[in-house]
Amino acid sequence: MDNVFQVENVFQAPLTHNKFRWENLGDIKEGRGDLGEEMPVLVYRLMQFTMLDILTQEYGVEVADELWRKCGFLAGTEFAKNVLNLDVELDTFVANLQKSLEDLKIGILRMEAFDAETGNLTLTVGQDLDCSGLPTTNETVCFYDEGFIAGILETYTGKKYDVREVDCWANGDRVCRFEGTTLS
Repeated sequence: MDNVFQVENVFQAPLTHNKFRWENLGDIKEGRGDLGEEMPVLVYRLMQFTMLDILTQEYGVEVADELWRKCGFLAGTEFAKNVLNLDVELDTFVANLQKSLEDLKIGILRMEAFDAETGNLTLTVGQDLDCSGLPTTNETVCFYDEGFIAGILETYTGKKYDVREVDCWANGDRVCRFEGTTLS
């Protein structure tokens, strides 16, 4: 059989850790035609929260939250490698990250504090894709974002980060605030 090329079917092959590749996202402009690249936040959250609900039912809250962080970390790592310029000074990197997150309607990033000696930081994300507008439940819910930010930071700095949300819309705040602590 003459195959000019063969494309791996990511839906039939068993997925393994880090099997995801950026190019698997496809050509969205071509594929979505008249519908375009954008979709309502409602659809994104429907997918996100139903997946998290099933993970929680199957594995419990702690494991589901950690799996969600790991998903965010992989996404943040790939996002940084494929969308951001990693060869610039910190101020330029942060400005580019802010612009990318806003252009993609993920949220409005602000750096509140950065310790140049340790690399520890505090940042906020306003109008966050994951939680802005959620009802107040007195909890933080942005575990995916924690991983996403940690993945971006590690990819840029080469240092491992533990990122935790300390303020959240779902906790009654109007921005999500994250503290990032270097681990290495």
